[in-house]
Amino acid sequence: MHTDCSGEGLAAVADALRGGDLRAREYATTVRDRIDERDGAVHAWVDDGKSRAWLTAEADAMERRHPDAAERPPLFGVPVGVKDIFHVDGLPTRAGSSLPPGELAGPEATAVRRLASAGALVAGKTHTTEFAYFEPGPTRNPHDLDHTPGGSSSGSAAAVANGTTPLALGSQTVGSVIRPAAFCGVVGYKPTFGRIPTDGVIPLSTSVDHVGFFTRDVAGARLAASVLLDGWDDDGTDSAAARPTLGVPDGPYLDQATAVGRDAFDAAIDALARAGYDLVNVPAFDDIDAVNERHDTLVAADAALAHGDWYTAYPDRYADATAELIEEGRQAPVSALVRGRRGRAELRRTLAARAADHDVDAWVAPAAPGPAPEGIDDTGDPVMNLPWTHAGLPTVGLPAGEVDGLPVGVQVAGAFGSDERLLRWASDLGTALSDAA
Repeated sequence: MHTDCSGEGLAAVADALRGGDLRAREYATTVRDRIDERDGAVHAWVDDGKSRAWLTAEADAMERRHPDAAERPPLFGVPVGVKDIFHVDGLPTRAGSSLPPGELAGPEATAVRRLASAGALVAGKTHTTEFAYFEPGPTRNPHDLDHTPGGSSSGSAAAVANGTTPLALGSQTVGSVIRPAAFCGVVGYKPTFGRIPTDGVIPLSTSVDHVGFFTRDVAGARLAASVLLDGWDDDGTDSAAARPTLGVPDGPYLDQATAVGRDAFDAAIDALARAGYDLVNVPAFDDIDAVNERHDTLVAADAALAHGDWYTAYPDRYADATAELIEEGRQAPVSALVRGRRGRAELRRTLAARAADHDVDAWVAPAAPGPAPEGIDDTGDPVMNLPWTHAGLPTVGLPAGEVDGLPVGVQVAGAFGSDERLLRWASDLGTALSDAA
């Protein structure tokens, strides 16, 4: 069953709101109408989002604070969705769990405060898998309701894809931004590790948790990044190559994709080549099984630490998958935690050295093993995202066609700290990938 996935890009919406061509109340009403009309089937929003009266009152207040269009902040009047592991003043945090919300309460997340300071309006919380792990919520894929939207940032990806918000916050510990972005056919961004603060976000693995976000357009992703990332500095005048040389990781890593997913990736590579990009096959991840194991153990050990008190107090309220992760982490030796944390930097250095040896500017890879699996009891496999997350590299997920009506995507990973350059490249990359079969 398919639904209407129409909606504007963040950049165009923000321009119209700042310039006065679109009133904040008018757009808040439009968003509220779309949630009422579309979300009953998709279930992206927790409690259907903020009420119409609440959201329009905040829009009116924003207009009173900023009557002069010339002085309006960059996200003036833009309604955003916030994954329900972020604390937001005035809204409970449930994290997709059955724990008492009072136990999970905390100060508002820095990422949320930055959006608010830039003029954005929180339209509500979006559904997440339990504690951003694997236990799914109720959200369905807007492109086909019989398929998963991915996870763990299920609601955020689906809300943007369904046109009920132009921007939504998510998080990624393995593949929780880039994979659902691919499944839902939108742009996902996971920055360099640490460039968006994670305070005020319920942790899964503090060693590899990243705050990220979803938009419908690359221009919107750059706009959101300029507000959210520490030390954003992009005037477009540095010496970055106008068209990057792209490295394709050659070896067992790509063998983790399905046959259908690999065919879709090959079509994307062909589209990039037709657009004039230089693509270089680079031997990488010969030890991918060890990298996967190291990352999984690190996440488990960190989860056991982060959830120790809650799990002790409410063991029966955790889903089986999350409980198994915590129990595994409790059994992990301290040496495994140390080895996992040390491995992040080692992998980062290895990838940088391979890129330098082959004159590669960025890496391109499948954003998921294939299109979204059928059913909503499984959010799909994040294995294609894992090494880039482990290394903490900035990664943008871009739509790259469809397979049997379901979106597929690619991910492009840049050098550590090169977020500005990566997102500048992403616009032309996205245009080229729109030609993927």
